[in-house]
Amino acid sequence: MSVSVLTREYPPTIYGGAGVHVQQLVPQLRKFIDVDVQCMGEPREGATAHAEVYPAGANAALRVFGADLSMVSALPEGIDLVHSHTWYANLAGHLGGIFREIPHVVSAHSLEPDRPWKKEQLGGGYNLSSWAERTAYNGASAVIAVSNGMRRSILEAYPELDPEKVHVVLNGIDPEEFTPDPNTDVVENLGIDLSRPYVAFVGRITRQKGLVHLVRAAEQLDPDTQLLLLAGAPDTPEIAAEFNAAFGHLKEARGGGVTWVREMLPRPSVRQVLAHATVFACPSIYEPLGIVNLEAMASETAVVASAVGGIPEVVNDGETGLLVAYDPAQAGDPEYVRNFEAQFAAKLNELVRDPARAEAMGKAGRQRAVDVFSWEKIARETVDVYQKAIDYFAAHPELRAVQG
Repeated sequence: MSVSVLTREYPPTIYGGAGVHVQQLVPQLRKFIDVDVQCMGEPREGATAHAEVYPAGANAALRVFGADLSMVSALPEGIDLVHSHTWYANLAGHLGGIFREIPHVVSAHSLEPDRPWKKEQLGGGYNLSSWAERTAYNGASAVIAVSNGMRRSILEAYPELDPEKVHVVLNGIDPEEFTPDPNTDVVENLGIDLSRPYVAFVGRITRQKGLVHLVRAAEQLDPDTQLLLLAGAPDTPEIAAEFNAAFGHLKEARGGGVTWVREMLPRPSVRQVLAHATVFACPSIYEPLGIVNLEAMASETAVVASAVGGIPEVVNDGETGLLVAYDPAQAGDPEYVRNFEAQFAAKLNELVRDPARAEAMGKAGRQRAVDVFSWEKIARETVDVYQKAIDYFAAHPELRAVQG
């Protein structure tokens, strides 16, 4: 079998969970099948890269579509199917499938209907990204959900989809890359006092990741607890203003013990930060699965996370961490949000005050990561979905027509 994987992110340029997924999945797939990779950005080894430059000066979504068209043109002859990741590459997968008359498989790492805040970032481009996603899902021969919760969300967002073609293949973790790290140089150079507990966060400053909720919750942490944020540039000026205000208030309230690292650290450095944290915090308000929780668990660190999307399928409440209920439908209720933040702080304090329990959860988390979330297992399951997509495509000749 020969497959072309279509993705925006590919090493060395990785900034999100979908990119980590592709980075880990492709080498494992190559154990079983032939894999070509088409990505976006600057030229690099192991993939054909396509610049997001056409049309020049256009909305970001239009520039992505330009790269999508370039991908379609570059697809190798003789491939059996195309496999796209995120809306950035969905249009390429959809058009590539029509152009080559082959099945298209979509991996659903997120859903545009569930991320309305993206309109702040993309403007009218959000309408285009939403259209591309829906069109690709409808025209696909298989859709891979990264969790059971994500599968439910897909069928709710796109009720017209045939449930038979929506499959669950969980995200994974490389337990050799993320593992307990005895070294402390990175953490100490960041100004962390290892004689005191610290809570760590790793992620982007977006509405989705809920970082502003963690910063507000941190005002209620015990005085001796430190907070270390590995958080890159905000998505929009509006999010930047909201986060900066909350972070400034936190620093003023606590008077120290709060560190924000703005630059993206190398993955070995992130691993060390995770490994030495007392607790890892994941306050996401939307998360199809949450690879970062797996990375923390594989590093033997307990997790406190919001119980949204696929997170409860990763973090076993009371065993590998603690979950905090969150209802996105009540996001506009200030009292509900304040209560969520207070509960999140209480769960963090609960584990920080009981380091033996946190340590036991960390060990249980690593064992779960090793036992359940192996990338080789996930690659085998993905290849099984490819065969199902080929069979589905053969049984549904209407998929050879333009969908829209």
